[in-house]
Amino acid sequence: MKPGLRRFAWVLVAVLSTLSLTSVFAQSEVKHEFLIRDLAEVEGVRDNALIGYGIVVGLHGTGDRQQTYFTTQTLANTLQRMGLQINPAVVMVKNVAAVFVTATLPPFAIPGTRIDLTVSSIGDAKSLEGGVLLLTSLRGPDGQTYASGQGALTLGGYSAGTGGNLKTVNHTTVGMVPAGGIVERDTSVDLSRLQQVFFGLRQSDFRAANDVAAAINQSFGNNVAVALDGRRIAIDVPRAGAVSVASLITRIQNLSVEVHPPAKVVVNERTGTIVMGGDVKLTPVSIMQGSLSIEISTQYVVSQPEPFSNGRTTTVPETTVNAQSDTARSIHLGNGASVEQLINGLHAIGATAQDIVAILQAIRAAGGLQAELEVM
Repeated sequence: MKPGLRRFAWVLVAVLSTLSLTSVFAQSEVKHEFLIRDLAEVEGVRDNALIGYGIVVGLHGTGDRQQTYFTTQTLANTLQRMGLQINPAVVMVKNVAAVFVTATLPPFAIPGTRIDLTVSSIGDAKSLEGGVLLLTSLRGPDGQTYASGQGALTLGGYSAGTGGNLKTVNHTTVGMVPAGGIVERDTSVDLSRLQQVFFGLRQSDFRAANDVAAAINQSFGNNVAVALDGRRIAIDVPRAGAVSVASLITRIQNLSVEVHPPAKVVVNERTGTIVMGGDVKLTPVSIMQGSLSIEISTQYVVSQPEPFSNGRTTTVPETTVNAQSDTARSIHLGNGASVEQLINGLHAIGATAQDIVAILQAIRAAGGLQAELEVM
């Protein structure tokens, strides 16, 4: 080959190699973009838990028995408010059950908003099937009444038969009252008076917080957002110039941000489960894995003496020791090896899930795992 052609061939090979490496590098850097509403929540916009105590009536002999004293006491108090005085000690009913009622108060709830109720038996009732929840007040953590509810229960199971011929499907002591609760107090937040809106990331990350603030500033063309720490982003409402705070929040939530997930490996030793992030990288490391098994077995044989030797017939233990050592299997990973290469290599040497857990911990101790290792 002529010198000029040879030189051209080497240049062509170098260019093709560079293009190939560039293509592989570009494929490895996969962008992960998510909407801000999937990454962060508006501070102050949250649910609130409610709880109440009440009774369920109308059961078909499956309610609380007589030893559940608070049920009969509650029934007596209810009847007393209606003008009927009874002695709780002599009440014997099986159609009533004491229950706890729980619900979730959604954000911006106004009086008249309907909410679902969950009714759970707290006595020894066998089933709440066919019962009706009487009017119950639902209180918040501050002890104030925020909702009330009543209605017929719906169960996701049933109980049929008696004695040994009893068949029960799912839980029959927990039921729902769909839209059975009514909000009585206004808990909505007046957004029109807010001068600042705060977004909180679901997972603390300084880079993600700064990326969210940068995306908001780029969208509005002004420095309206600033990352306060690794979780909170503050937005200046007057500087944003939005028509309303609600429209401002809607616009921000629909912005997309490129997310850089942290390099992390989560290991559950109890179940042998391993979850690795795609950005986990390894430094050059060699892994050797082998096994040594020792088996000791004991068998009892009969020792028969020779004729006319005045000996006795006895059993004698014979112990056998077998030791087996498998050849150590090894893999070698270069600098910047990915998780897929590690898993393929470990599967190639026949490592089990428990082996992989131990190997990952050893790699981490040797400084070869450039990621956070969390053991559950």
